[in-house]
Amino acid sequence: MRGSNCRVYLSDMKLKIQSLNRFYYPDILVTCDPNDQNTSLYKQFPCLIIEVLSDSTEAFDRGDKFIDYQTIETLQKYLLISTKQKRIDYFQRTSEGNWLLKFYRSYDESLTLQTINSKISVSTVYEDVNFS
Repeated sequence: MRGSNCRVYLSDMKLKIQSLNRFYYPDILVTCDPNDQNTSLYKQFPCLIIEVLSDSTEAFDRGDKFIDYQTIETLQKYLLISTKQKRIDYFQRTSEGNWLLKFYRSYDESLTLQTINSKISVSTVYEDVNFS
């Protein structure tokens, strides 16, 4: 992200969904919108959100939270990273406003995140992770 207008925020940054008057703490939030530079307390215009799934959060992250996230017009990509198995669920908003889902399960695969001009390999995401 160096040299770009985009910023990455970890789980300590609040996300405000103005239309619903709700706040969330995504695991990773990326915003490239200059309007998000106006406040240091929360962000409102993410282009990418990443959630790392756990037993206690998985149903919520896949369900009600994702439904709320879909109301954010600037959000283009939503990634769910499994901690139980090597699996990344990659949701991408289409130009029609629908959400397409692609699964990544192989260490040889890479996700291209055009919104932030970045590529992430599955092997990098799961580096040093040992599934029991």
